[in-house]
Amino acid sequence: MTTNSNTRPFDESRLNDIIIRRFLPTVDESELKWHWDEQERIIEPLNQNDWMFQFDNGLPFPIREKINIPAGVIHRVIKGSTDLVIKIKMI
Repeated sequence: MTTNSNTRPFDESRLNDIIIRRFLPTVDESELKWHWDEQERIIEPLNQNDWMFQFDNGLPFPIREKINIPAGVIHRVIKGSTDLVIKIKMI
């Protein structure tokens, strides 16, 4: 299943507990909101990019390696100038 970016700031495909999500550098920054998820997940970048990740009350850091996001923890991605393609694994 692919989600259209007209309703979300990304396109995604899913297979069981794995999600591949693609953000474009043309996304409006106002769509990249602080949020939390009900389920723990690990995100892993699948391409070189200049996007950043930020946990609430933390400093932004580059998305270059796996990031563990605990359930209920507020976070966001910060737009870069390249595409961002990530693999999301639900835990």
